[in-house]
Amino acid sequence: MDIESIRSGQLKQLAGVNLEDEDLSNLDLSGINLAGASLVGVNFNRTKLARARLDGANLIGAQLVGADLRTNLLGANLMQADLTGADLRGSNLRGANLMRAKLTQTIFTGAFLSGANLVGVNLQGVDLRSADLRGANLSGANLQGANLSQADLQGALLSEANLEEADLQGANLAGANLSGANLLCAELKDANLNGVNLASTCLLGTALDALAPAAQNR
Repeated sequence: MDIESIRSGQLKQLAGVNLEDEDLSNLDLSGINLAGASLVGVNFNRTKLARARLDGANLIGAQLVGADLRTNLLGANLMQADLTGADLRGSNLRGANLMRAKLTQTIFTGAFLSGANLVGVNLQGVDLRSADLRGANLSGANLQGANLSQADLQGALLSEANLEEADLQGANLAGANLSGANLLCAELKDANLNGVNLASTCLLGTALDALAPAAQNR
């Protein structure tokens, strides 16, 4: 594989290619086709990947710090990837695996994360406004102070998640599982809580505080 041709932007059609552990940092690879590629451990730090195809790509352990990932990551494996400060606004992450990924200051505004695996991830303070998280697995995730206003969490798994002081204004939580979750001082104004499982959920300081026993029996 001619890595220099990739770095210069001459090679764009690279579906299924093996680029494991290559250094592709600080490049403009906008629009490149890496669908189904093996990108384990690749260094994409600060690389522009807007409008690229990374659907089905294997990005286990990849370095994506500050990368522009406003792109297609449908079903991608991002397990243990470092996405610190990455831009994922409006990205397609449906069914993606983000277990143990580093997501500090990652921007997910308007991202499509339905069915994504986010078990136990640290999303403290992360921007998830208007994100589509329907059916996503966020069990045990740390969402303290996260902005989930207007997010669609219908049917999401949030058992044992930490949502302390999270902004859930206008969020759709219909049918979500929040059993054992921490919602201490979370903002729930105009949130849709129809059919939510709130068993053993901490609701202190929320609009549901006074109704906690009834709410937990829903």
